[in-house]
Amino acid sequence: MEFCDLKRQYAHLKEKIDSRISKVMEHGKFINGPEIKELEDKLANFVGVEFAIGVSSGTDALLASLIAMNIQRGDYVITTPFSFVASSSMIPFVDAKPIFVDISPETFNLDAGKLQEFLSNPISPSGRIPLEKIKSILAVDLFGQTADYDKIREIAKTYGLKIIEDGAQSFGAEYKGRKACSLGDISATSFFPSKPLGCYGDGGMVFTNDKIIAEKIKLIRKHGQSERYEHTSLGFNMRLDSLQAAVLLAKLEEFIWKEIEKRRSVAELYNQRLNGIVKTPLISEPNRSVYAQYSILVNNRDKLKDFLADSGIPTAIHYPKPLHLQPIFSGLGCKKGDFPVAEDIASRIISLPIDAYKTEEEINYISDKIKEFANGFS
Repeated sequence: MEFCDLKRQYAHLKEKIDSRISKVMEHGKFINGPEIKELEDKLANFVGVEFAIGVSSGTDALLASLIAMNIQRGDYVITTPFSFVASSSMIPFVDAKPIFVDISPETFNLDAGKLQEFLSNPISPSGRIPLEKIKSILAVDLFGQTADYDKIREIAKTYGLKIIEDGAQSFGAEYKGRKACSLGDISATSFFPSKPLGCYGDGGMVFTNDKIIAEKIKLIRKHGQSERYEHTSLGFNMRLDSLQAAVLLAKLEEFIWKEIEKRRSVAELYNQRLNGIVKTPLISEPNRSVYAQYSILVNNRDKLKDFLADSGIPTAIHYPKPLHLQPIFSGLGCKKGDFPVAEDIASRIISLPIDAYKTEEEINYISDKIKEFANGFS
């Protein structure tokens, strides 16, 4: 069994994917080919924003967003301690510092109540932080569910902060009828192969309604080049390539019209079979998750992981160590116990196999094995 079965998806979409790739091979425009603008236009329309700018990865989408928002040395960005490292590690790349605020024990996303509490008295483990130095909130949409952006935006407005949405795991999700990646002043996503919409390598996208920010991102992704050999700002080589855009275009229609709902159906099967056995994901109404991961909470997590592996079931731990305890952030002065919810979730979470092509038989087998394990510890 595959954790995320990309081979099964390819078999289903082979004709479309092969055709799109062949067109790129025939026209030979591997950089800035027509697929780039076609994808950007279609994704901007899907998300409901004015501008979508393709970049080379979700990590680069975050870095470009921070630069475009003019986050710089001496600034602080509030974010979550429970996420993949890229959400926080890009902040020091612009000489700013992350400030961690603990997560909700239900959704695992940034806790808006704790965010308000911190900003009313901004003391971090390293000391008091001047409010004027706090520039932005980088909210992460974890496991396919968006953060609570109405509450976050209300708080951000009070303190004059911009919102960066890390939608690397939420592309295709909805928040109160609005699409993920439309919820920040600037939003970033990833097309890593195992994402709900994934390419066959690295890829990412930045979304915004701000024309000035969009133009900055376009410069940043291409060495600051405004026209050939005319460089008006510093930049990087962050371009999304035509082959990856072609793969995404081949997958897009199926993703929008079928795969999102299929992922939700798989998650609902898990919910039905595991209810009362483990703590299943809570999706805050009226949110609609895209289930980038299906993550449960259990005691004896590591023993369950070994038990499932012996049964031929792959799992993953997202994430075993909160970011405030990672060595790269040791200079922030954080210690164990500073963010107890993140630490508790990290000790009990485990992700089960999920994709749009999982069968009911597979879900039944996985669920039965988890019940067998649970009964052995009851």
